[in-house]
Amino acid sequence: MSMIRDLRAVVRPALRKNTVSYDYGPTPAAGAASAIVDCAVYRDGVRCSDTLDVREALASVRAGRTPEACDGSEGFVWIGLHEPTEQEFAGIAEEFGLHPLAVEDAVHAHQRPKLERYDDSLFTVFKTIRYVEHAELTSTSEVVESGEVMVFTGRYFVITVRHGGHGSLRALRHRLEDDPELLAKGPSAVLHAIADQVVDDYLAVTEAVQDDIEEVEIDVFSAQDGKASRGGDAGRIYQLKREVLEFKRAVSPLLRPMQTLGERPMRLIDPEIQKYFRDVADHVARVHEQVTGFDDLLNSILQANLAQATVVQNEDMRKITAWAAILAVPTMITGVYGMNFQHMPELHWTYGYPATLVGILAICYAIHRGFRRNGWL
Repeated sequence: MSMIRDLRAVVRPALRKNTVSYDYGPTPAAGAASAIVDCAVYRDGVRCSDTLDVREALASVRAGRTPEACDGSEGFVWIGLHEPTEQEFAGIAEEFGLHPLAVEDAVHAHQRPKLERYDDSLFTVFKTIRYVEHAELTSTSEVVESGEVMVFTGRYFVITVRHGGHGSLRALRHRLEDDPELLAKGPSAVLHAIADQVVDDYLAVTEAVQDDIEEVEIDVFSAQDGKASRGGDAGRIYQLKREVLEFKRAVSPLLRPMQTLGERPMRLIDPEIQKYFRDVADHVARVHEQVTGFDDLLNSILQANLAQATVVQNEDMRKITAWAAILAVPTMITGVYGMNFQHMPELHWTYGYPATLVGILAICYAIHRGFRRNGWL
């Protein structure tokens, strides 16, 4: 009897484990949006089905079978999600054994670009950047818009979680499906393709931002009627510097993860794909240098703009001082003759009044000429 009790104690937990029902979030009503954008199984670089849900896709991969026209070779499942809630992501996370810390980062977003290794998976965070078109750069213009793409990579699965209104991976998925030889390399090929697309977008954004910086630079240093700038571009420069700083926060932390993927051997990264990560790391380093250069250049432009504003203010003060000195002459003379003393020079002279006016004008003209000669007026 004791042997039977021991056997029941072993068998019952196993049965409960095999019959557990995972929660994939509430079933969306007809016409309602779902967090799962796409889910498919790939074998030998070929997509097996367009109708698989998460359970069927995972069962197909684990069982080594295909529901339709694919053979029984080992494959992987690629699940794409857009801004899932905790409830929607809980079942997927439990089914694939994702680490709770990585799951929390993927759901709540606002993470730095990074690469984290867990027991049987990699968790990679990318910041996506999109250039915002604008007719004219102002002190409130949005220059770049950021989003996030998180990638869980395992031996037989890729899970992508996207946050933000841009950075869609649909075109990337179709491009990979058109290249079965590359897609046959497995999840590491998908991870590289995502990294490559994100960094290529960085390169495109750097060109557009550089055009904005050149426009501001021309406005600051170009003479306006032969006069220096009065500092009116300071707001635009500061706004552009803030946008470049946001861009820099997306690029700088990504350099180390790409170097790690390209140089350090990993079980989940195909050796042939690893070579391509080195190329991505080189591109990230190039973008990092450009963005750092943008930041330094904007600092110099801002300082030059403030210096020009100071010069203009000094010129204004000199002009005000010169005119104040000129006006002090008639003020002093008329003040003296306005004291109404009985005995004053030329007080009863017939030509005393016009002579005084002529004297005032002559003195003012001499002072004005002196200031003009010295560049004050």
